[in-house]
Amino acid sequence: MQSSTPPIVLAFAATDPTGGAGIQADLLTLAGLGCHPLSVVTAITTQDTAGVEGIYAIDSDWVNDQARLVLEDMPVAAFKIGFLGSVENIVAIAAIIADYPDVPLVLDPVVASGRGDEMADEDMIAAMNELLLPQATVITPNSQEARRLLAEEYEDSDSAALDLCAGRILEMGCEFVLITGTHENTTQVINTLYNHQGVVRSDAWERLPHSYHGSGCTLASAIAAMLANGLAVPEAVFDAQEYTWQSLAAGFRPGMGQHLPDRFFWARNMDISGEEEA
Repeated sequence: MQSSTPPIVLAFAATDPTGGAGIQADLLTLAGLGCHPLSVVTAITTQDTAGVEGIYAIDSDWVNDQARLVLEDMPVAAFKIGFLGSVENIVAIAAIIADYPDVPLVLDPVVASGRGDEMADEDMIAAMNELLLPQATVITPNSQEARRLLAEEYEDSDSAALDLCAGRILEMGCEFVLITGTHENTTQVINTLYNHQGVVRSDAWERLPHSYHGSGCTLASAIAAMLANGLAVPEAVFDAQEYTWQSLAAGFRPGMGQHLPDRFFWARNMDISGEEEA
């Protein structure tokens, strides 16, 4: 008999008024994949589909209280962490996560917007590396973020081999790292999942013609949803990639900047009777 309660996933992230990225992207993705999303707001942003104009970090006591109250009320099957806003928030969230060591954690290390706006300084990156990476089940940096996390080890980021980056990230304590290749100069987008034994899987996806606002949030949240639904990490990562690619392929451009993923693409493929259209 199917449970009456869907898997519950708690997302920590900043707001995005466009609905393309941030906590709104997490909520849409998790709901689209059959989970009940809980949300802890870490920062408020002013942004449009072109880029981020301002960030206001929420006080860490408020972040702590948001999370503690819902966690005492409802059991969660997975955590997803996005942009956290401040070192103080990173410290607070790391302490919260440490109380739930058996709950899988997906960490999306947001350091810049799609346009390149800086969203994390060196102190925030150092705090993520020290406090959150050792607790992560899966970390999902794109290739630029992977290099940025290891700035001291790889000063010449253009020549840093991604497998070496993955190895160093894994040494920080996470179980898996998925490095995505959207920013690499390749015909297809190659996403590679590593663990401490090496490459677990490498998946190639057709490179789509547009740039997308919220693709990383979508992928990380989709992985969290798949883990919450009971999949093992390699299968969760593949299914999440497929969902994300379909969301991007069905994406739309409502503003003057990037396209937005359509996380409910599957619903738009249904006719009014509920049958899938040909």
